[in-house]
Amino acid sequence: MKASVIISTYNAEAWLEKVLIGFSVQTEKDFEIVIADDGSGPDTKKLIDRMRTIFVKPIIHVWHKDNGFQKTQILNKAIINANSNYLIFTDGDCIPRKDFVATHLNFKEKGFFLSGGYFKLPMSVSNIISENDIISQSCFDKEWLIKQGLNTSYKNLKLNASSIGAKILNAVTPTNASWNGHNASGWKSDLIAVNGFNQEMQYGGEDRELGERLINMGLNSKQIRYSAICLHLDHSRGYVNEQALAKNKAIRKFTNENKIIRTDHGIEFSL
Repeated sequence: MKASVIISTYNAEAWLEKVLIGFSVQTEKDFEIVIADDGSGPDTKKLIDRMRTIFVKPIIHVWHKDNGFQKTQILNKAIINANSNYLIFTDGDCIPRKDFVATHLNFKEKGFFLSGGYFKLPMSVSNIISENDIISQSCFDKEWLIKQGLNTSYKNLKLNASSIGAKILNAVTPTNASWNGHNASGWKSDLIAVNGFNQEMQYGGEDRELGERLINMGLNSKQIRYSAICLHLDHSRGYVNEQALAKNKAIRKFTNENKIIRTDHGIEFSL
């Protein structure tokens, strides 16, 4: 297979269904889905079992018992279970445009990881998007979204930029090409080399810390935020914890100041 798409989720079946529908209509078909499930209840498994019928490749469901926000742990387990040598990471609240996988594969390059972004939707529009809207790709048209209640903004340019326009915007954006958990990709061998995600970290910068260690190892990052498009569905964030944020900030500071490459609390803990 050309790629493994790793999708993180936790008890969000309505959003995950929309995301999986988005991956079912990709222009590139030679990829597998790996669901990194951070302890969801049985309804998520029922959804995945039902959705398996619309994919050519099998969906791998990697699950562990609910123990609070342990996304780094389940992502490391998903990395282990992925069968491709190229891994694309996203979240179960991000609907991919039909060229999402093809775009990541087109830009992939040895010595690099790819940094994508998202287009954030309000809750009102997130709820409106239907299966047909995803299949027809109407939900990626800025005029359609405005009719559904999306505010007019210069940020809407991201949705309808031509391929040439997207490349120009990728080049001039001041946004750092960091590892973003909702839209990033890299070689499995590179992720194994840095021992994956740091399992000491909970919510807040845990994905960027991985990217910082990849850069410390000598990799470069490539900006594709205007080329690889996904719609971020709105949701609450009850898992935000100020103590965890402070801890993560300290870990990232240590990683950067000491040029840490390999975490001692990574994939090896998941074996």
